[in-house]
Amino acid sequence: MNASVLVTVEELQRTLGGDQPPLIFDCRASRGDESLPARRYLPGSLILDLERDLSAPPGEGGRHPLPSHDAFTATLQAMGVTPERSIVVYDDNGGQLAAARAWWMIARWAGHPAVRVLDGGMTAWTLAAGELVETAAEPGGRSQWCPAFDDQALIPVGALLERGGQLVDARALSRFRGVEEPLDPVAGHIPGATCRPCSDNLDGNGHFKSPQRLAEELPRAEAVTAYCGSGVTACHNILAYAVAGLPLPRLYVGSWSEWIRDPARPVATGD
Repeated sequence: MNASVLVTVEELQRTLGGDQPPLIFDCRASRGDESLPARRYLPGSLILDLERDLSAPPGEGGRHPLPSHDAFTATLQAMGVTPERSIVVYDDNGGQLAAARAWWMIARWAGHPAVRVLDGGMTAWTLAAGELVETAAEPGGRSQWCPAFDDQALIPVGALLERGGQLVDARALSRFRGVEEPLDPVAGHIPGATCRPCSDNLDGNGHFKSPQRLAEELPRAEAVTAYCGSGVTACHNILAYAVAGLPLPRLYVGSWSEWIRDPARPVATGD
């Protein structure tokens, strides 16, 4: 396991009682009629919401475009984030729902040096009989950290096909092939892409596969670009490359939901 990007339940439990415990962000995405106040949390968890904190409003840039530099800086400052304090992010689906997006935004894009994803997420914590609390925590105070954002980690839609290399689609194979499309009005994929469902990064227990196994399975090319439906699960594939110790793909954050907004852009179906 690459200790720089993943943390086990046991490792996290040991740090919670220390002098400088990590900031812990609950990144679980709300589903249907599920109510956030009804949830239970890891001790000290702050809520980092996909729609409110990790995305700008949907529009021309897709369903989950990135917030502006200023907006995300304000979010991080309000949460008390500083480079000196480590961060752990988690969700309830092995990082696929929003924890990997939070990791990518804080670590890769904003440049925080110590962000890790809880391997196995909420499920692993619960199975290990980790302590849970009834309410999320409140931020302990504002910080003054001003991240140096690295927009080279991104690739805009206009440069996507010009870049060359390999496009890697994190959606399920049925969506990639155009057999079904539950979220967007057009089915299919960007021509030339290969499908690597982000769920394939995990084993049967919801933990990341070994670095060796991931290195064998992940698509390799001189230049790799990750995308999905709206730039969320693509970050899970980027995280898998990090676990494997491989060069990180760039992120096409607008992904399929932006690509199809222009009917002149080509659409492929099948394999």
